[in-house]
Amino acid sequence: MDYENDYDFENRVVAPEYVPEDSEVENPLRPKVLSEYIGQDKVKENLSVFIEAAKLRKESLDHVLLYGPPGLGKTTLAGIIANELNVNLRITSGPAIEKPGDLAALLTNLNPGDVLFIDEIHRLSRSVEEILYPAMEDFALDIITGKGQMAASYHLPLPRFTLVGATTRAGQLSAPLRDRFGVVLRLEMYSPQELAQIVTRSARILDIDIEADGALEIASRSRGTPRIANRLLKRVRDFAQVISDGVITYQSAKIGLDRLEIDETGLDANDRRMLKTLINFYNGGPVGLETLAAAIGEEAVTLEDIYEPFLMQIGFLSRTPRGRCATRAAYLHLGLTPPNTEESNQQKLF
Repeated sequence: MDYENDYDFENRVVAPEYVPEDSEVENPLRPKVLSEYIGQDKVKENLSVFIEAAKLRKESLDHVLLYGPPGLGKTTLAGIIANELNVNLRITSGPAIEKPGDLAALLTNLNPGDVLFIDEIHRLSRSVEEILYPAMEDFALDIITGKGQMAASYHLPLPRFTLVGATTRAGQLSAPLRDRFGVVLRLEMYSPQELAQIVTRSARILDIDIEADGALEIASRSRGTPRIANRLLKRVRDFAQVISDGVITYQSAKIGLDRLEIDETGLDANDRRMLKTLINFYNGGPVGLETLAAAIGEEAVTLEDIYEPFLMQIGFLSRTPRGRCATRAAYLHLGLTPPNTEESNQQKLF
């Protein structure tokens, strides 16, 4: 089931997943070459070497797998790879390729050296994935038509191309598919300083006046994700036009983000509601996922896929065999007194 599409992200400013309204901001802001791409230094350094080597040998780049949380720039990197290689980019996604024939049509229309980008590649069906194996390894398609005695096998050679796969869930990729990628790169969360550079660059492109303190304030509440930073920049601009003559200062950024109920760590009202319920109703846990979901009126899968990953990344939530627990850091962030660990353990024993 596609839980990501079942959940309405449009009402949640800090959701890292792509929503349609992001296109009007993201498209003009995407860097076109590696030198413009901010952050991910290790990924950039390795990619630049692989791309330069492929160009010197006049070969297609080896297949590339990009994985990491949503909103970190995987699609942008695919476009940069195509631009650096001076080839065409074809974009599709795993759920869009429903039948082997859909993939065959894509592959047979590629030109030599082209980059085929498949987003959310872990969601390819098994029948499509099996067609992809010989295409990646031997640059050929093996197609069988008809049934029984009328069956016929065709071997279609393909131009050498580069497949760039992107996934937010590398663990769900099958081993045969994962092993066929020669270059595997993990994208990490961004630091506030890197995000401040991205916000400043985006503001310059969008012709928004912004001060360094204002950019850093937006960056520090963006959960280490450029997509969220650009989305917040767009929202804060409205407050700046009313409060500070169109200039995003520290004060106007702070007021705007406070009004959006996004705190200094990047938590929104829903995140805090989940933590407060866990602490106030269940003494900080442990509590089962289904019980917690019922208490705050959300689906269990929404908590598990949407809220928990970031809360665990920043150390506010832990998963144990007995259920979810709020950490000491979560208590302190909410201005609450953490329980005495020794007393708590004694109460549980008796």
